[in-house]
Amino acid sequence: METIAERLKSAHESLNMALKKANRAPNSIQLLAVSKTKPVSDIVLAYEAGHRLFGENYVQEGVEKVQELQELNDIQWHFIGPIQSNKSKLVAENFDWVHTVDRAKIAKRLSNQHTPHKKLNVLIQVNINTEESKAGVLVDEIETLAALIDTLPNLTLRGLMTIPKASQSAQELVNTYQHMHQLFVNLQHSFETVDTLSMGMSADIEPAVLNGSTMVRVGTAIFGPRNTTT
Repeated sequence: METIAERLKSAHESLNMALKKANRAPNSIQLLAVSKTKPVSDIVLAYEAGHRLFGENYVQEGVEKVQELQELNDIQWHFIGPIQSNKSKLVAENFDWVHTVDRAKIAKRLSNQHTPHKKLNVLIQVNINTEESKAGVLVDEIETLAALIDTLPNLTLRGLMTIPKASQSAQELVNTYQHMHQLFVNLQHSFETVDTLSMGMSADIEPAVLNGSTMVRVGTAIFGPRNTTT
């Protein structure tokens, strides 16, 4: 059975192969290790293997991990799950990045509740396939929310994030990712801080990399299937 260090190495190798295929530089994309439902001990093993970027989906679980590992102060913590208003303070106080800002109310709360000595990096979540059951802004709402975030004193707008529709053909997924990349480029023209497109997971690293992702969110390929008892 492969260790976390071995799986992490394999994930980087897959990412580097995709970058070569896309004729992109090795340092043009970041690997976010998604550790939801996994114990702190697994995060420590990935940390000991040299990894520093970790993503959490659930507020309480994520906060507990952040606090338990606070002595590892070079970890960069990303919140990548839905944010309820009553949990925004915990997110603002404990995470370095938030990938799932999709409404003005949450953006304002995060800014008001974040410690002012260091800005919170935020991505706008885009509901790129206009799914009724999925969070995220619609395409025509991106610029309005981006403009608001840009005015908030404790936030830095870094870019866009998406979770594509699951039941797409390979070509439909490519089309989705190409569309997201164009939206990202458009946003870069308007806001100088925009440099991150969070797009792609364990099963679709290659099409994400080929179509301009700058950060892939990988959980299963590193930590194994998620635990269902938590």
